[in-house]
Amino acid sequence: MYKAQVTQEIESIEQEIVGRVVALSISKHKGIPKTNVAGVKLIEDFGIEGDIHAGNWHRQVSFLGLESIDEMRKKGLPNLRPGAFAENITTQFITLPELAIGTRISLGAEAELEVTQIGKVCHSKCAIFFKVGDCVMPREGIFAKVIKGGEVFTGDVFRIL
Repeated sequence: MYKAQVTQEIESIEQEIVGRVVALSISKHKGIPKTNVAGVKLIEDFGIEGDIHAGNWHRQVSFLGLESIDEMRKKGLPNLRPGAFAENITTQFITLPELAIGTRISLGAEAELEVTQIGKVCHSKCAIFFKVGDCVMPREGIFAKVIKGGEVFTGDVFRIL
């Protein structure tokens, strides 16, 4: 019995999906690219301290994969940086749009979030769209609500729970 339990635990560790936080970005105003910062404080049921999108709603924190930004760089915008799509957290090694609504995410030592939305409707086209005729955030960005607060820093581990 003990051997079966250990085997099951090993298999669960091997199946763990782990990524990395590449950049953290905040803004005090809507409609502008966010500013990169070294660390943020996630507040339970609110979002990122000091970010305009924080509040009592379902899109408290936004995520976009570095892979998505790289895709847009290849389309003619080589100088795009994390935060240019107004995402709060830029990740690497996780295919964000494949996550299901309700998926739990662990960031840093303590924070936990729940995916609430995949993609979004852009009511007005952004400068990126007008330059290359496309934008990845409506398809590949995800949004989450903070379930448990904590500090998160660039380079921290991003885990799918």
